[in-house]
Amino acid sequence: MQATDEVHSWFGPSLLDTDLEPSDHALPELSRLWRGFMTARVTIGLVLLLLQGVLYGIGQVSNLWLLVVCFGYFASALVVRIGLRPRRLGRTFDLQWVAVIGVDVLVFATLQFLQGSSINYTPLFALPVLLASVLGSLLLAMGTAAGVTLMLLLQALRLSLQTHGDVTPHFIQSALTGAGTFVIAFLSHQLSTRLASEGQRARRSQSAARIQQQVNDLVIESLSDGILVVDARGTVHAANPAARQLLQSDTQPLDKIPFTLSDESAWQPLVDLTQQSFAYRGMQQADVNIQHVGQGPRHLRVRTRLTATRGGGAKNLCVVFLQDQREMEARMRTEKLASMGRMSAAMAHEIRNPLAAIVQANALLEEDLGDPRLTQLTGLVQQNARRLERIVEDILDISRVHKRGQVQTQPPETLVLDETVTRICLDWTQQTQSQSLLHLDLAAALRPVDFAPDHLRRVLVNLLDNARRYASGQAESIQVATQASARGEISLAVWSDGPPMEPSVERHLFEPFFSSESRSSGLGLFICRELCERHGATIAFQRVQRMARGVRMEGNEFFVFLRRPRPAYDNAPPPNRQISSWH
Repeated sequence: MQATDEVHSWFGPSLLDTDLEPSDHALPELSRLWRGFMTARVTIGLVLLLLQGVLYGIGQVSNLWLLVVCFGYFASALVVRIGLRPRRLGRTFDLQWVAVIGVDVLVFATLQFLQGSSINYTPLFALPVLLASVLGSLLLAMGTAAGVTLMLLLQALRLSLQTHGDVTPHFIQSALTGAGTFVIAFLSHQLSTRLASEGQRARRSQSAARIQQQVNDLVIESLSDGILVVDARGTVHAANPAARQLLQSDTQPLDKIPFTLSDESAWQPLVDLTQQSFAYRGMQQADVNIQHVGQGPRHLRVRTRLTATRGGGAKNLCVVFLQDQREMEARMRTEKLASMGRMSAAMAHEIRNPLAAIVQANALLEEDLGDPRLTQLTGLVQQNARRLERIVEDILDISRVHKRGQVQTQPPETLVLDETVTRICLDWTQQTQSQSLLHLDLAAALRPVDFAPDHLRRVLVNLLDNARRYASGQAESIQVATQASARGEISLAVWSDGPPMEPSVERHLFEPFFSSESRSSGLGLFICRELCERHGATIAFQRVQRMARGVRMEGNEFFVFLRRPRPAYDNAPPPNRQISSWH
């Protein structure tokens, strides 16, 4: 939506833009907890190593094994912290438990055994219990607590064997400490499970919100109505493609976001309307004209709504809705004509008979007239009767085209494209006296296609009449071309050097009863599309360049991709000559 490298949503950058999956740049909660525990193990190992080193250095401890055990624990904790990847502990006492938690329990118990009663290492057992309860299952946490309790009871038993006094306090202390480890293991596991469940629920909600946001962005981008998001200073923070198309000039596309409405004098009506919205704190609606220098006006219907931005209601944004009035009027006209067309189809059958009688009577009357003035009147009657007859035929052709999905019982008709196109174009130029306008460039050779000759004539004549209506009238202003690609695709194109179409007209080219001219029935291109689909062909429009009068120039082109006949029907007789070009 924006021309910058970093593209945010219509609703602004947020936490929803971050990736929910684990990556090297965004560690999940499990990885952070694992690294925290491993760092704590390294820290405790370093503290124990320094403590035993100082005690050994000052001579208070003579057992060198204490220093060796502390150094080994520190080295193993450092290797695990650096070398192993963060992952959740298993549900049972597997190798990972032995390499981490088992080492902690064994080392702390060994230090307690070697140190005797001079230093109490019991508080350190909280580390393996917490590690098992937070990163492991409840079974693993309870098993670790049971192992710690067993170690404490064995230590109390050893003290009872070494001393002859009352050993009951030692066993009571060990039992209470063991009970505390069970409580810590259970509560820690419950809390970690609850936090993990809340985190998973939050990630699911975040993923659903992100999907909804993407859908909203897609809907806004594909709307036919223009949408702008403007602040109080007139800066446009977001504009969908329809809005940029309505605001930009024909010579300079609007691809810079954000921009300011005051940058262009043609946008001044929008500036006034947004300022009124902020001043009166309410919705505004008006019909405005956007007119760039050297271009015609664009009539827009504009509505504004105020909305509070995220983070509070102190600052508001104005959402501007733009509608092309010409397209609105065309849609209304299309709907009206469509409803009228259903009634006209029934009336057309009744009109044909009296219309034919009028044409015949006028022809008989013309034969007996000698006055030139009366002959001119009968010619005018004949001209308008023929025009009315064509309109009736257009309406009736809608019911004659092949319905979609209807099964054909007869083999499709085939024709040699270049030969048929040449014959149709020759007849058309003679009837319309347009020999100097039309240029043929036929390159489909002897390729046959599936198309009824009468239907191809109707399609091509409609496209030629449409091209003649908007062409400049100079030599080669209308061109008919055929082409056969290397992949065997055969196409027919009708090009004219007419001006570009309005976007609102181009979007509805092939709709029935849609026309940019009041005197047209709006059925010609619709019938062309229906006839093409009946024969498995496709018709479309594009704005392309072609060589005309020695230079390349842009023009409007309708092109049809035709279907080649199946092998069973590919038996059309070849013509006597190959047509390459006719002018």
